[in-house]
Amino acid sequence: MSTTDAVTFWDGVYAARPAATDPRPNDRLTETVTDLPPGRVLDLGCGDGGDALWLARRGWHVTAIDISAVAVERLAGLARARDVGDLVTTERHDLHESFPPGEFDLICAHYLHTSFDLDRTTVLRTAAHALRRGGLLLVVEHGSTAPWSWNQDPDVRYQTPRELAAEIELDPAKWTVERADAPRRIATGPGGRIAEVTDHVLLIRRTA
Repeated sequence: MSTTDAVTFWDGVYAARPAATDPRPNDRLTETVTDLPPGRVLDLGCGDGGDALWLARRGWHVTAIDISAVAVERLAGLARARDVGDLVTTERHDLHESFPPGEFDLICAHYLHTSFDLDRTTVLRTAAHALRRGGLLLVVEHGSTAPWSWNQDPDVRYQTPRELAAEIELDPAKWTVERADAPRRIATGPGGRIAEVTDHVLLIRRTA
């Protein structure tokens, strides 16, 4: 499908639902980042902005991007309302076509799944190269199908974190895999539905 189709779809998704007033950060982000000193962070696919706002409140300088202009405009408004507007920069990017410039201490990619064209492997490889020395790339993906997931195919197979790391093909002399596992958690979906889900977590550090 075309870029125009993807933009229209995701703008429609966000416009069709009420703007989030207090979006929550992802659990895997908070457990990974809480003890890190603040620096520059890139949030790939910021959505409602829970991660970006949580990071900014802890002193991180956040570049938050999304394919949806509706999403980034709403996040910019939330950041200003919470007095962290000077720490949050929002940009609309279609990662199929462009990637934000700069170097970062942390890059987060949570559930970067889409039914539209996206070379996710290339995006994550580009992200790894955008890390400063010592910086971290945190990738969190679905490892199970929740009752509210858009894809309910019983035969779907989720790529493991180790498989994803191998696919990105980073030089082990410059990048180190610090975490590659599949923890479970209790998640809350639309309408308050609760289910146990599996996350696939990959954490890569740039060492040189």
